[in-house]
Amino acid sequence: MGARHQLIAREPSVHWAVPEDESRYADWMVGTFDSAPGNGRWPEGGSSTEYTARVGPKEFHGRTTVRRLDAPRTPELESHAGPLSTARIAFDIRPLNDKTLAILDEPPLRGLGGGLHNTVLDAFAQIRHRGMLRRLAKVVGGMPQDTG
Repeated sequence: MGARHQLIAREPSVHWAVPEDESRYADWMVGTFDSAPGNGRWPEGGSSTEYTARVGPKEFHGRTTVRRLDAPRTPELESHAGPLSTARIAFDIRPLNDKTLAILDEPPLRGLGGGLHNTVLDAFAQIRHRGMLRRLAKVVGGMPQDTG
């Protein structure tokens, strides 16, 4: 699975504030309908947020845990979607003049998504990543500038 990147017309400090705010999780995470505090103090390592995702009329409940935090550059999360999948969600936030280059990588780790990982799922993931990065750009108030 390839990483996807997005140039966001805001400086990295503004971008970083969004994943750092647990209450904004559902605003930028594609497929997430709602989120609520989980364990620990977000975004400290090991802390988590609980979320609800919708696929058509079905609702799924999951948990996302902070696995690594290197502020203000790298939040790395692990999302548990029950039997569907567990995925690592890693951002690399890089300054580029007064803008941010946000790089996203989200490989499946376990569950159905990890077991069925193939090029079709990779293509779907690229569409998901594009949506996630665009939502993130909208939340931080920076118009996305597509770079690939």
